Amino acid sequence: MNSLAQDSQKAAARVGLVSDSITIHGGKPLRGRVEVRGAKNLVTKAMVASLLADTPSTLKGVPEISDVAVVSGLLKAHGVAIDSSAPGVLTLDPSNVVGAHFAEIDAHAGSSRIPILFCGPLLHQLGEAFIPDLGGCRIGDRPIDFHLNALRAFGAVVEKSYQGIHLTAPQKLVGADIELPFPSVGATEQVLLTAVRAEGTTELKNAAIEPEIMDLIAILQKMGAIISVEPNRVIVIEGVETLRGYTHTAIFDRNEAASWAAAALATGGDITVGGATQQELMTFLNVYRKVGGEFDVLEDGIRFWHPGGPLKPVMIETDVHPGFMTDWQQPLIVALTQAEGESVVHETVYENRFGFTEALNEMGANIVVHQSGLASITRRVPRRPLEQAAVITGPTPLHGADVRVPDLRGGFSHLIAALAAEGTSTVSNVGIISRGYELFIDKLRQLGADFELPSAVASDTAR
Repeated sequence: MNSLAQDSQKAAARVGLVSDSITIHGGKPLRGRVEVRGAKNLVTKAMVASLLADTPSTLKGVPEISDVAVVSGLLKAHGVAIDSSAPGVLTLDPSNVVGAHFAEIDAHAGSSRIPILFCGPLLHQLGEAFIPDLGGCRIGDRPIDFHLNALRAFGAVVEKSYQGIHLTAPQKLVGADIELPFPSVGATEQVLLTAVRAEGTTELKNAAIEPEIMDLIAILQKMGAIISVEPNRVIVIEGVETLRGYTHTAIFDRNEAASWAAAALATGGDITVGGATQQELMTFLNVYRKVGGEFDVLEDGIRFWHPGGPLKPVMIETDVHPGFMTDWQQPLIVALTQAEGESVVHETVYENRFGFTEALNEMGANIVVHQSGLASITRRVPRRPLEQAAVITGPTPLHGADVRVPDLRGGFSHLIAALAAEGTSTVSNVGIISRGYELFIDKLRQLGADFELPSAVASDTAR
């Protein structure tokens, strides 16, 4: 069994999804309502932030996804007591934080890239941290040098070995002036989680300012941190000696919301995404309207639907916030296969995020990937050395096929394609999807999808 299949099965098992494949009978519009809870990209980081406190924290809106299970396991390995008093609510008590054995950390680290963010909090609490080889979706290099260089700037000593990375803080971590070469979300989180208890002031330039970053800053401020978000991507953190626990409801998962919106468009359906709000999705909503989709902002969510008639081609450039998120392009590309004309998607954030299009072409799509990107006088986002571009020519009817999920967002795109295609498709490695999409099997059922699971499992809520 290859490593991707192993990761998929482990992820599926963490949320009780016994089957790692699904057979879909496509060509039926998805209609109905689904609810989204807290963002994967905030919740897991908020859980790590609890390590910094002297008292327990309570996090609400926690989705039942594999990545939450991974972080829970890592926290427990470090002595954090975790209690779930109600669905979607976690209480995290860090009063007995201890060092974890290599084997305990390694058991989780291969399934997630989150362990690198434990470094700052553990250096503050224990004076050392160990990070094994990192996993995560195979969508690009995602270098951790940004993280390690930032930690060194604070005074951490970094030693690499064949097992992983060992960090120590021989003296107290101190504030630093740090400028990121790219506004990396992960590196920005690293600096925030380290700087809040470092001695002195830290100035971070070229920081990421995604909504999930702002929500993490709000959490840290509740804990007693002093953080100023200034113009031109500058964040200033004044270190404090101690932090207390927080009570916080996580921002909704805008990536999941956009994925269901794309599913409504691709299948000619009508889906209301409960819990979604307009402000965090404004860039996506503009593109959705340009393509020909309709939406209505409600008090408790957003309704997305295909109004009928032809879809229109668009040009998209992914970028850091407030640009068009890289996580949004993959599901939307499925809908663009049905647009009349030529669409172009410039991927400027990750260098290997179009691998999922091979399966779409097998299903009848006409997508050409340009490995070195495409120059254009209409470009607004500066070109990057590792960017790619995909040219989607449509409309092309999709037909069923057997496909394997390559990564989280690409995997959900395969689901959408199978749902939109005529005929039957079998999608395997669906455990990867459970890393970021809560109860997606049950949600497909709620939307009237026609699918089958192996007889051993009836629902991904089965325990």
